[in-house]
This record gives sequence, C-alpha cells and structure tokens, in this order.
Amino acid sequence: MPTIDNPPLVPFLMLATIAAYAVARRLYLRSGQQPFLQPVFVATLLLIPMLLLLGRTADDYLPAKTLLTWPLGPATAALAVPVYLHRRQLKLALLPLVAGVVAGSLATMFTMLGVAAAFGLSTPVLVSLAAKSVTTAIAVELSRMQGGDPSLTALLVVLTGTIGAMLGPSCLSWARVRLPIARGIALGTISHAQGTAIALQEHEASGAVAAVALVGAAVVTALVLPVVLPVVLDLLGR
Repeated sequence: MPTIDNPPLVPFLMLATIAAYAVARRLYLRSGQQPFLQPVFVATLLLIPMLLLLGRTADDYLPAKTLLTWPLGPATAALAVPVYLHRRQLKLALLPLVAGVVAGSLATMFTMLGVAAAFGLSTPVLVSLAAKSVTTAIAVELSRMQGGDPSLTALLVVLTGTIGAMLGPSCLSWARVRLPIARGIALGTISHAQGTAIALQEHEASGAVAAVALVGAAVVTALVLPVVLPVVLDLLGR
C-alpha cells in the first residue's frame, strides 16, 4: 500500500474523484454513450476546475491519485479471467492477433517518429511520442531509458488512451469492423488500458483479446524502439 502525505486532504480528493466519475458515467450512459462524453474525459474536465478553484496543484492531487490507482495492479491481473474463459477463441485468432498487434504497434511508432522528425521536434519529444501507445508503466521506463521526457510520455499515454476510448469504437463502426476479436485487437493495441475497458463493455471476448493486445503491444514496442530509435536519430543527425 502506498504511503501518503497531507491525510486530511486526501479523502476529500478521493471522494471528489469518485463523485466526478460517477456523474460523468451517468451522463455518458444517459446520452446513449456519446463518444465525447467518455467518463474519464468528462471526469477530468470536472476535476481540473475544482482543483483550480481550491488553489490546489497536481502535486496536491498526487497522493489521492496514488491511492486510487493502486488497485490497478490487481484489476489488471483480473483481466486473466476473460482471457482464460475465451482461450479457445484466442487460440483460433492467434495469427490475426499477432499480425494486428505487430502492425498496429509499428505503424503507431513509425508514424509518430515521422511526425516528430517532419516538424523538427526535439529528441526528448520525439522519444516521448514514439513510446506513447503502450501502457504507462512501460512507456515511462522506455522514455527514460531512451532519453525522453517521462512526464510528457505519461501525459501522452493518457491522452492517447482517452482519445482512443472516445473515438475508437465509432471509427471501427464507421469502417464496418464488427467482429469482437477485431475490435478488441484495435482497441487494446492503440488505446491500451482505456481501450481494453471499452472493449470489455462491448463484449467479453473483445475485452479478452484487447487485454492480450495491450500486453503484446508493450512487448513489441519495448523490443523494437531501442533498435529503431538510434537509427532514426542517426539519420536525423542527432
């Protein structure tokens, strides 16, 4: 269990966060699950003005965030349950799953490297962008090891997950991607934890494959980025 500072403030901020999410989720469901009313996005919009009005900073919120996110470890481990229940479907879909995760991870990585190079962004920003489409813990460590900005990487991971959770299902439906397995591969690969949560809401099989895709994308990125990045930086003369 993590240690905390300023205990009197922490329970209030935790309750405020839970209340903001509850309101945001209710609004999301009552709206017919409109993409731009995605609960994490709306809850964030509610919390930031509250912190500003109270004269609090992100550092003040950190202890509450630490306690609220601590159960993510057990919750992530619990994703093994739908994976186990749908193991036969996953086995049958092994080839498209591997191909989708590899293709999605590489496409995201090279697209971000290309954009960063085209706009002449600094090396820390370039690295942070390249590592953004994996789960936070791995992205931050990759960024730190390769000379990126861990704080920027963490922000980009959250933005990627939120935007993917907001727009991903609609984009997949527009592209007529109906199969739960295919939707899970896309959401888990590109939008990691938040995408996996959305996939679980859509279909248990979709959530199971998204959980596997989340892990697979992290492995692919962790293996490829340290090899590709020096080559890219050398080509850019850095």
